[in-house]
Amino acid sequence: MKKSYEYYQNCLEEQKRALNFRNLKPLEISSKYVLQDNKKLLNLSSNDYLGISTNIEARKEFLKTYDLSLSVPSARLLCANTNSYVKLEKLLCEKFLKQSALLFNSGYHANVGIYSSLAKKGDAVFCDKLNHASIIDGIRLGGSDLIPFKHVNYEDLEAKLIRYREKYNNVIISSEALFSMDGDFCDIKKLVELKEKYNAILIIDEAHSFGVYGAGLGFCAQEKLTDRVDLIMGTFGKAIGSYGAFCVGDKILIDYLTNFARPFIFSTVFPQISAEFAYFVLKEYIFSTDFLSKKLLILKDYVHKELSGLNILGSSYIIPVVMGENQKAIRASNFLYDNGFYCLPIRYPTVAKNSARLRISLSSAIEFDDLNLLFELLYRIR
Repeated sequence: MKKSYEYYQNCLEEQKRALNFRNLKPLEISSKYVLQDNKKLLNLSSNDYLGISTNIEARKEFLKTYDLSLSVPSARLLCANTNSYVKLEKLLCEKFLKQSALLFNSGYHANVGIYSSLAKKGDAVFCDKLNHASIIDGIRLGGSDLIPFKHVNYEDLEAKLIRYREKYNNVIISSEALFSMDGDFCDIKKLVELKEKYNAILIIDEAHSFGVYGAGLGFCAQEKLTDRVDLIMGTFGKAIGSYGAFCVGDKILIDYLTNFARPFIFSTVFPQISAEFAYFVLKEYIFSTDFLSKKLLILKDYVHKELSGLNILGSSYIIPVVMGENQKAIRASNFLYDNGFYCLPIRYPTVAKNSARLRISLSSAIEFDDLNLLFELLYRIR
């Protein structure tokens, strides 16, 4: 019997009409460059903020001492709780001064596991409108009510806490520390104040700030508030240049996740070599020196100053240049591509409709002189 894919075909056609269709194109990564279609392009689309994943010296140094199997084909709770994972969790506890830590296979797995298990029917999550899709998916999967508040608008958050708090058993306030598409920060002090005032659990996603701010521990640490945040999530697949994710918090919360977070319980653990590399990078690069993060932040300030005449957002090393319509963002991205820069357009549903943008993602591997032509091209696009 012939299968009918008419519905799916229509959805794809609609994506194409809206200029939202995506496909995968082969590429290779070499240091700070992308190699694609016989072109060498400066990579401005990666989350490798400290350039560690392509750091040849770091890789060589790590491989000198690595002598374990590449993976452990099992869930942690069966026969995969090896020292590679245990020592990494212990290191995170020590640095964050938290009672417990738990590793997940990715930031997506972590957020889905955290919210789907902690927030159930009868509970509510007050969620910044620009929080990552993985947080939204986790909330929906758990069955709690989702109450969005305007992006970094804490008057709106408090008004909704006043209106709804007493209706629910458990209440979670959720925010990213550094927002991945707007490049701006939450007001962690205000969030802590509100969570304590309204007896809520505060969960902060440090995926894009861990490894750079707060001596490598992230934005909460920079603001000296890690002890007042109930659960902090971070990833190893961005600034750390490895793979996997974690959360740290009180023992009761981590024990609860160990017993009820389905992405943790039912997944084969991420490769052992990735855990070992994350541990190596944290010990040798992140917690022992701030050279790479300082270089990144100096570069960030330079780029913001040079692009101050454009419609840019945020104040971090994630620098969105808002174009509005999809076609404008695609045309701008293609223009940069033709001139040696790999900077992909970000469109709906990753960002809101009519807010398509170029997302310039900086890295410590990039030098000042690499960007002079970029500035000229972006002003020409304007």
